[in-house]
Amino acid sequence: MLIAGLTGSIGMGKSTLAAHLRERGIAVFDADAEVHRLYSGAAAPLIEAAFPGTTTAGEVDRLKLSGLLANDPAGFGRLEAIVHPLVRQAEREFLHREHVKGANIAGLEIPLLIETGGEKLVDVVILASAAEDVRRARVLQRPGMTSEKLDLIIARQGNEAGKRAKADFVVDTGTNLPESLAVLDAIVDKLRMRQGTAFARFWA
Repeated sequence: MLIAGLTGSIGMGKSTLAAHLRERGIAVFDADAEVHRLYSGAAAPLIEAAFPGTTTAGEVDRLKLSGLLANDPAGFGRLEAIVHPLVRQAEREFLHREHVKGANIAGLEIPLLIETGGEKLVDVVILASAAEDVRRARVLQRPGMTSEKLDLIIARQGNEAGKRAKADFVVDTGTNLPESLAVLDAIVDKLRMRQGTAFARFWA
C-alpha cells in the first residue's frame, strides 16, 4: 500500500483535492477533522489542564483557545505536544484499516505535514498550492477571519517555496478547478503503478 501525504497551507485547496481522491475511491484521513473530534473528547481535559478556562461543558472552545494563543505564541508548542500524538495514533489506526482492506493507495490529509517532518513518514507528498492573492481572497471570505488572524496562521505554516521543493507533486489550485483535478487524476494514475514502503517502515 502506498501512502500519499496531501498537504497545503490554509486556503490552498487541499480539502477540495482530498474530496476528489475520495470520489475516486481512495480513502483519505482528515487530520483537521480528527482534531475537531479530539477537542470534543479525549484532548479536552488535557487542553483544559494546560490552558485553564478554554473548555466549555467538556469541549474545547476554539475561540477562547485561539484568543489565548494569539497572546501567547509559545503556547502552540504545548498544544501540539498534546494533540499531535493523539492524531498520530488515529492515523496509524486508519492506515492499518486500509492495509487490511487491501487498499492500493491511502491518503493522509495533513496541513502541517512538511512543517512537522511528516513527509518522511509517507511515500509521496502532494502539495496543493495557489498564488498568494488567490489564497488570501479565499480565506478572508470565511466567517470570523481577519487579515490579522490570517497573517498569524500563515506565519506558522512555513515558506511556500520550501514546501514546493520538498513535494513530489504540486497541484496548482489557483487556475480553474477541472484543470486542477485533471492534474491530480494524472498523479493518481502514476501512483497506482508504484509500490509503497512507508507503511512497513513506519506504521506497521
